[in-house]
Amino acid sequence: MPQRHSKNNNDLAFFTYDEKRKLGYGTQKERLGKDSIKPFDACCLCLKSLIDPMSCHKGHLFCKECILQCLLSQKKDIQRKLAAHAAQQKQEKEEEEEKLMLQKAKELDAFDQQNHGAVPQYSDRNYSRDKNGFHGANSVKVTSYEEEALRTMKAFWLPSATPEASVKVEAPSTSTICPEGKEKLKLKTLFPVQFTEDTSEQKKSKVLDKTYICPSCKVTLTNTMSLVALSSCGHVFCKKCADRFMAVDKVCLVCNKACKERNLVNLEKGGTGFTAHGDHLQATDFKHLGSGTGLGLVRPAMKT
Repeated sequence: MPQRHSKNNNDLAFFTYDEKRKLGYGTQKERLGKDSIKPFDACCLCLKSLIDPMSCHKGHLFCKECILQCLLSQKKDIQRKLAAHAAQQKQEKEEEEEKLMLQKAKELDAFDQQNHGAVPQYSDRNYSRDKNGFHGANSVKVTSYEEEALRTMKAFWLPSATPEASVKVEAPSTSTICPEGKEKLKLKTLFPVQFTEDTSEQKKSKVLDKTYICPSCKVTLTNTMSLVALSSCGHVFCKKCADRFMAVDKVCLVCNKACKERNLVNLEKGGTGFTAHGDHLQATDFKHLGSGTGLGLVRPAMKT
């Protein structure tokens, strides 16, 4: 007969630690692998290998075709929003002019009724009189207000007569933004990026995909390394070589083109929706026990 132990005890009114662990209760952590992280030589838009790579000054890499198509679609969207905003302003101006015209017409009618109200011109002989025996200015004025109220009254119980809230279109921003960093981005601020491909025979025989190296130290570039691109010529180096040579000599080691400190652009590493560019490479979920079912329900873990 097995000994009485917390792992074998199942007649308690509450869950033991071992039972909670078997049900997946609590915070579950998992280290994200290589397949969950975007490679450094992949486009931020199409997530495929870079073709004619372009980079912004924040270090986000795009295919040339992808980023041009993205900026073009943004410009079309901006033009559409500007047209809608202009049409709304024109409509508001027309409504304001119409209100002014109606106000002037009301003032003229009130002035006319005040001066000629005692001698009204009615075509109907059986018109009704007020308590004083004639249609004065006040009685005619009240009648016109009642007619206007009846004409403009909204019947809220009828779908066709329900008043609608006007949707106001705000003036859109006329600048395009980077799809990855959300900062302002112009086409002229993009610069081409040139990776140095490893052309050794050993790499060709072992690996089918392209591998890139640092042109200075000949080290294979990976996601674990910090990369720096020169905006003046586009060549990519590892962070150590860039700080040791380019930041001091102010010249590119490949093409001998002069560069300044502001031309050193740190390339962003690949990330996922959990990690946000390699800051925290750990996915976290919290599981709590369902009421009466024993099944765990998953919800995002609270940050501490």
